[in-house]
Amino acid sequence: MKSIKIRYNAPVVLTFSLVCSAVYILNYILGGDINNNQNGLIGQFFVLPGDWHWGDWRNYIRIFTYTMGHASTEHIVGNLSIFLLIAPIMEEKYGSKNILTMMATTAIVTAIFQVLLFSTGLLGASGLVFMFIVLVSFADVKEGTIPLTFILVVIFFVGKEVMSSMGNDHVSQYAHIAGGILGGIFGFTAQTAKNAPKT
Repeated sequence: MKSIKIRYNAPVVLTFSLVCSAVYILNYILGGDINNNQNGLIGQFFVLPGDWHWGDWRNYIRIFTYTMGHASTEHIVGNLSIFLLIAPIMEEKYGSKNILTMMATTAIVTAIFQVLLFSTGLLGASGLVFMFIVLVSFADVKEGTIPLTFILVVIFFVGKEVMSSMGNDHVSQYAHIAGGILGGIFGFTAQTAKNAPKT
């Protein structure tokens, strides 16, 4: 009987998910409050602070790592369950290097606008999840068309976040919306490059 091996099929997605899980577990073991920047190593490096200081070197690490911190079990399970369902398909389609670039770009752009426009902190992979939700709607796009799935995703997912942003529920709908917009940009850009004439 042929043996069955477990394949590390989506290295970027799986590594990111494992790091998120390790951060959350380590924070739990250390008894730190990940929402408090001053409490322990985890809180200092995996939360984008609301009181941003340009002279603090840690902030330039946080513009990437805030996506790996999560505030509760429900927060991390909710994000990673969707992330692991969708993102591996996109990594297979676009390649690990492109997916890593998309994730890093989404993290940085969202962080910069968060710092410039808001005075609250930010943590979690929700922006990346929304980027992938919109990006996956381009999975079977044909030249010269706009997928109906993309339109419906914008209406139901991004539209819901726009409506929710009018409330005060301690959820950064802006990060979700930013992730969705970037997912659309990445999807259209990839489709344009695919259909570009070859020379």
